[in-house]
Amino acid sequence: MARFFTRCPADMSGLADAIARGEICPQNIVAIIGKTEGNGGINDFTRNLSILALGHLLAPFLDCQPEQVEDKIVLSFSGGSEGVTAPHLLVFSVTGKPSTMKLSNKRLALTTGLSRTFSPDEVGRMAMIYETARVVETLMQELRVAADDVHLVQIKAAIPPVSLPETALRCDMAWSRAASALGVALALGEITENQLSDASIQNDWSLYSSRASVSAKPLLTRSEIILFANSDYWEGDLVIAHGLMRDIIDVPGIYAVLEKLGLKPRNGQLTTDDSRKIVAVFAKSDAHPGNCIRKRRHTMWTDADISDMRYSRCVVAAQLAGVLGDTGVYVSTRAEHQGPQGGGPVAIIGVAP
Repeated sequence: MARFFTRCPADMSGLADAIARGEICPQNIVAIIGKTEGNGGINDFTRNLSILALGHLLAPFLDCQPEQVEDKIVLSFSGGSEGVTAPHLLVFSVTGKPSTMKLSNKRLALTTGLSRTFSPDEVGRMAMIYETARVVETLMQELRVAADDVHLVQIKAAIPPVSLPETALRCDMAWSRAASALGVALALGEITENQLSDASIQNDWSLYSSRASVSAKPLLTRSEIILFANSDYWEGDLVIAHGLMRDIIDVPGIYAVLEKLGLKPRNGQLTTDDSRKIVAVFAKSDAHPGNCIRKRRHTMWTDADISDMRYSRCVVAAQLAGVLGDTGVYVSTRAEHQGPQGGGPVAIIGVAP
């Protein structure tokens, strides 16, 4: 994988230069995940601008039209780079084939998959949970990994176009994210089927995944899924670990993930050498709907000037950057059933110890 920091949402010069130098083969790219500096809302067009720029860059190499690049490579972008966050691209390439025999060490493995097409009345309901779980289970089988080996499931969830709004009351971003996250939790054994129903979605907040990171895209008819795991059939020098932030100031939760990677901050922050061993950071964040953090009132939901999403992204990004000594962090908001309320999952990819 490679990380490129961008000057604007359309800046693909880092990736273009790497391709020109022969460091990255476009035909080997399976996914690109990026952070852009928009508002992160429905009208955040920085994401579309990045995807458009990538389409024009990669289409000649993939022998297709720019708008068809998304059919060949999963392109997942999150808007909102508040505070210290540095906008960036994460480019994942796969070369060669996995080993036919188990190796001595587990290394980072990833694969991508698509759900079937959803109808609007299936979004935010059990049908979406079951289909998401099916795809995740299929991807685990493809990588030959167990649930404990999976550390991140990145999803761009479907929101198909609605012609009759009264028949698709849950066909929106929140319900799509929620059902998709519960599908991951079901596939990974974090919850059981008998705990689930249409009524439990966006209602029973004790149900969540510690490894799902879901955003949703209007007019997307099927969900795009990237599964990250550590596999003893894959070679390389990278590993991934995950954990939870119980709330948006849970710094020990970040330390716990780093410990799994063999890294220990000194005086609260990684050394420069250890910071360079981190190649990707993913987190979800949300302002607690109870308007409190550790029994102290917060005003993120009542501030009419600044969206709660921008607050929580900024806080979590600052916590991560402060501990890691690196501002290249990917923090996404709206974490329905993704970690406990007011907190969220954290996954970090680093150089193997």
